[in-house]
Amino acid sequence: MRKLIPAIAALALIAVPQTASHAAMQQGKKAPVEDVWKPAATPKGGVSWAVLEATKEQTRTGKDGYIYSKPLFTPAVKALAGKRIKVAGWMKPLETGSRQKHFVLLAYPPGCPFHFHAIPNQFIEVYADIPFPTNETRMFVVTGVLELTGQDESGIFYRLKAASPA
Repeated sequence: MRKLIPAIAALALIAVPQTASHAAMQQGKKAPVEDVWKPAATPKGGVSWAVLEATKEQTRTGKDGYIYSKPLFTPAVKALAGKRIKVAGWMKPLETGSRQKHFVLLAYPPGCPFHFHAIPNQFIEVYADIPFPTNETRMFVVTGVLELTGQDESGIFYRLKAASPA
């Protein structure tokens, strides 16, 4: 009887109907995935991260072995240059203290405290006239004048100047 129980259990596992994702993986296909890693929602009257993420990154490796990148802005992004925009995101502080006037606004929630995971079209360097409370877990809505940068191959494509909380 003891030998019969494992055999019945094995048959039960085989007889269990497969899910669509399990069947797809067995056929060498990728399982359907709903991505939970989403950019900050677009605020009313604001700019979508999809617009900013459409900028392509052109990279080269220098003689020093470092990778340098510069942006290839889309016409939609170029049209925003020098204009006051509104965008939402998460703060990565660049200063110490309880308030920030200079920080990075991330399109996606921060994932690891030990390394910066965003690519250049997924963050904005912010220079605020009005300080923001330091908070890395809260989403902020920020307004400011968009400056397109990165032609110096710094890897920073966007800056918001004269920024303030929306």
